Amino acid sequence: MKNQKEFPLEIKISFHKIIEQYRQQLEKETSEISSEYLEKMLEYISTFPVLEKGIENFDDLKKLKDPIRILMKDLFPEILSNIQIKAISIPFHNIIFNSTQKFRSILEGAGKDFSLSMRNLNADLDYIYACILILNKHYGYDIDFSRPLYYDIPDENNILRHYRIDLNSDFMELEPGENAKEITNEDVDELIQNIEDIELWKKKFPPQSWIFKGFTIITLTDVTVDDAISDLKTTLLQRNTSGKEEIEKFEEIFKSIYRISNLRVGFTMYNEQESSFERMMGNRSPSFLLTNKKGTNCHGALSEEAFQKLVNDHQYFSIPNVDNFIKKSSENLLAKSLQKEGVKSAILAPIAKNNVLLGILELVSFKKNELNSINATKLEDILPYIVTAVERSKAEFENRVKAVIQSECTSIHPSVLWIFEKEARKFIRDLDEDGLASFKDITFEDVYPLYGEIDIVASSEARNEAIQRDLLDQLKLIEKIVCEAEEVEKLDIYEQVKFRIKEFEEDLSESLSTSSEQKVFNLLQREIDPVMEHIQKQTSELKEKVEDYQKNINSERGIIYNHRKNYDEAVQQINRTMARYIDRKQVDAQRIYPHYFERYKTDGVEHNIYIGASLVDNRNKAFDKVYLYNLRLWQLTTMCEMENRFYQIQENMPLKLEAASLILVYNTTLSIRYRMDEKQFDVDGTYNARYEIIKKRIDKAFIKGTEERVTKKGKIAIVYSNRSDEREYLRYIKYLQSKRYLGAKVEMLELEDVQGVIGLKAIRIEVLYHLENEKHEEQIFTYEDLEKVLNKVVGSNKTQDREDNSYHEDGVGNP
Repeated sequence: MKNQKEFPLEIKISFHKIIEQYRQQLEKETSEISSEYLEKMLEYISTFPVLEKGIENFDDLKKLKDPIRILMKDLFPEILSNIQIKAISIPFHNIIFNSTQKFRSILEGAGKDFSLSMRNLNADLDYIYACILILNKHYGYDIDFSRPLYYDIPDENNILRHYRIDLNSDFMELEPGENAKEITNEDVDELIQNIEDIELWKKKFPPQSWIFKGFTIITLTDVTVDDAISDLKTTLLQRNTSGKEEIEKFEEIFKSIYRISNLRVGFTMYNEQESSFERMMGNRSPSFLLTNKKGTNCHGALSEEAFQKLVNDHQYFSIPNVDNFIKKSSENLLAKSLQKEGVKSAILAPIAKNNVLLGILELVSFKKNELNSINATKLEDILPYIVTAVERSKAEFENRVKAVIQSECTSIHPSVLWIFEKEARKFIRDLDEDGLASFKDITFEDVYPLYGEIDIVASSEARNEAIQRDLLDQLKLIEKIVCEAEEVEKLDIYEQVKFRIKEFEEDLSESLSTSSEQKVFNLLQREIDPVMEHIQKQTSELKEKVEDYQKNINSERGIIYNHRKNYDEAVQQINRTMARYIDRKQVDAQRIYPHYFERYKTDGVEHNIYIGASLVDNRNKAFDKVYLYNLRLWQLTTMCEMENRFYQIQENMPLKLEAASLILVYNTTLSIRYRMDEKQFDVDGTYNARYEIIKKRIDKAFIKGTEERVTKKGKIAIVYSNRSDEREYLRYIKYLQSKRYLGAKVEMLELEDVQGVIGLKAIRIEVLYHLENEKHEEQIFTYEDLEKVLNKVVGSNKTQDREDNSYHEDGVGNP
């Protein structure tokens, strides 16, 4: 059999049924004209016996084109050929012939390279549907296998049009072939239960085992708009597409609806609270109103008429001719944006729900009058679905906002979220039952605490030194300007100002007190500023000097803020880097065993960890102390890495800060409670409060018999009280020494008693630092060696600063 795919039906295109109907009609026909026509037509058709017997080779259809056309004249009247979209077809095959002129025009518009095929044709599924057709037609079953069939055909503008296929199967019959198998009720039961088992269906209905004799007639109906709306609903429901894919799909849908090949789609969100227009969350859609802006006030964005229709009345606003619109209202952002994008016509449609504006849908074309108030009505069937999608998008964004707030502003760690959700569900149930509910404090008992900190050494002294240098720099700069002013005019007040400056410089050089900054500020405001106002009136050169001086002054503080800025920025960068680093490491640590973790920034970064069975949902694995030991080793390793990171990020900083790290080992369990009033976890009970006392005071503890603090730059101090903890951490230290995280020097220390806490000991161990040289080879340093390297870097940075900031020489520039 030629031209046929693997299929249960052997196809014979036959016109025997319609020929038989014509013969019966001839016997009953009373009109002489009709009888004569039928006789001549049947006589002509009889010269082509294959039409009645059955055409098996599809290539023969071309040769039989004329007799088929004559035979089908009643079903395909010539007078309707330019109106109807109609043709003869074969079931489950993309074969059509004897098509109407309208059908042929549609295919010609699609182009020579277009190949007609039904949407979503599937060889296996078509095979099964053909088998069901046999069960229904031949065996009398009533198995519903109907499905809508479509052709997707582009028009001459390359806009995809959609046509629903209506199928007439009155002129066909099915009969078993030589290798057809008899089908029993049991077979049917088995087949229906295994609809996707193609091999089973082929076993019951072997290929070419049944004969299809006849033809079907297909009639196409243009359902482009209906299908586009259906596609739109599907697109809006999908959540796994990218923003770009979604917008491209949107544009294709609207191009089909409006039959405009270059139509573009945009969207602008409306923020009711701030009465502003904003870009869609995630920049998923372009905005032809805002173009590159992130947002703008809606009053200045629209013309009065557009504002009234869109924002107040929630009605369409169409611009059929953008050039005319610009002439009438060129001052608003909409007119400027459309002109910039080359848009010639547009429709703006309000997306509103319950009389609340959510956003603006924008359709734009680059031809005038293509979009107008008439075709704007096409949106009426579409907007309800877009409203739902925008509502969902806004809800998702609000959920993200809440998630960010929870992540950034509260202490609910993901590891313990399960119990908060459990309590929240109980809260909601209680509230629904009697309107009374309370969110109780949540307690976790028998958990092991871990505490660590990496702190900036002598942070107060470093901050004070920065303040001192800024104040001295400012006084020297003022003194230089006053000296230059004396050369222009001799005034005793200049001498008095220089005397006051010298007084303050001497005081600041000796020490910086808590009131020093305020005293200098008062001096500037009361005595210096009036003099500077007078000086800048004397000559243009002095005016320029004073203005350069004023540029160096921080507007909020009223004084120079350079060295302090360097210090503050350095501390912020260090804290930010340290916090992010331990957050990333926490992802790995949670895989050891789920535990509660929190960290917070001071002059450095501190962290609390709690681990124990009560913290974990019962569905997870049971707690074992091995997980505690593993987490302690992770903590010590991470602290070594953070020490390295601390100094690595300072290579390009204008000043060098030093770090000291501490780990507190607590060998007994305690209880922690999430206090609803404070929205944070805290230890629970008087006995457990001892742990918090140790945490707060331990970094200030001294080594017994000395005035040396336990924390020291370049070293990690591990504070403990139990001999078993000492043995445990000495094992970890030995291991990390082999990994070259820690150096050889290990100090075993006893600490002075702190208030309420006695018997504390400490292990202090030097950290090894890993840096790359110019050849990208890793070098390992102790802190003493590292300090020399960093001092060279900082020294070169300071030299560069002096070259770049030379105000001492010329009175301009940043100190």
